[in-house]
Amino acid sequence: MAAHEMDFKPSQDLSIGVELELQILNSRDYNLARDAADLLKVLEKLEHPGEIKPEITESMIELNSSIHTRHEALLAELKQIRDAVVEAAARLNLNIAGGGSHPFHKWSERRIYPTERFGHLLEVYGYLAKQYTVFGQHIHIGCPNGDEAVYLTHMLSRYIPHFIALSASSPFQQGADTGFQSSRLNTVSAFPLSGNMPFVTTWGEFVAYFEKMRGFGIVESMKDFYWDIRPKPEYGTVEIRVLDTPLTVEHAARLAAYAQTLAHYVLTRRPLPASADVYLVYKYNHFQACRYGLAATYIDAYTQRQLPLQRDILDTLELLHPHAAKLGTSEALGELRADADTRNSDANWLREMYRELGSLNDVARRQSEEWMGRAAARG
Repeated sequence: MAAHEMDFKPSQDLSIGVELELQILNSRDYNLARDAADLLKVLEKLEHPGEIKPEITESMIELNSSIHTRHEALLAELKQIRDAVVEAAARLNLNIAGGGSHPFHKWSERRIYPTERFGHLLEVYGYLAKQYTVFGQHIHIGCPNGDEAVYLTHMLSRYIPHFIALSASSPFQQGADTGFQSSRLNTVSAFPLSGNMPFVTTWGEFVAYFEKMRGFGIVESMKDFYWDIRPKPEYGTVEIRVLDTPLTVEHAARLAAYAQTLAHYVLTRRPLPASADVYLVYKYNHFQACRYGLAATYIDAYTQRQLPLQRDILDTLELLHPHAAKLGTSEALGELRADADTRNSDANWLREMYRELGSLNDVARRQSEEWMGRAAARG
């Protein structure tokens, strides 16, 4: 990777973009289907905004939105992309689902999508590459320069448990209830370059760190870091990567609105200095949010106090009122507040479906109905 490729390309402040990894299901027993290539061929013939790409195994696709500054425009585009994917899937008798994990597929049955990069990942990571058939939402936030991106990355790291808990939708893996709200992140954590960015304070320090890692032969590009949140210099963004793919595009857009509003608060108010102490409690907070979701315990590194994560989310949403009013995200954040207040989550809904239906096949069917907009809308 040439040195100039680590130049931070400035982008519009607080612009947002979303990536969503989706499940391709057959219409018989709602197991994962190996039909990404056929689905992408059909999608090439349909008009749609954004971009739709293959992912690491043949049972996944990834949707990429355009760049937006307003929540309502992002949501409108995500609905258009969803509708195109649903139409293409219908032509092939396939179903599409959100959710951070498929309830009962076996990782050993997955096939790697035939690209050079995915083949390289299989060679390097072995069976972990097939186990990476989990499904996440990534949110990009535009930054004016690299120093701001470093500050924003550190400051948003304090809120990573919020995003885990509010998006959690992977309670089942390999046919079992994992006991976790987000089991997906346990798969991600198995990769050696997962975790968090080191505590550097300027873009220059970050580039020096990257060059050292590159010199060791550990990384070649930023893609090699599987961090929960990372700067993306080629896009001019900070990318949040911990979210499970929600069950609906509406919820995905709400979560992007929360990220944008938090970033507005952090970058305009600069409420606190970046602190390395956040990373002393980071793994504990991360685990708690994965395991218990909105019922987790949270440690605030700045006050050194333990409190319910639910309380911290509600307090943060209250703090963001004036910023949400400026950005037009008040309604989206109000819906997140209602979820946090009642501990309503996709993971809890999936467990409720299993209790009601008694079959993980039916849970997967309901997941796909939620995504494709065929179910009674939960929002």
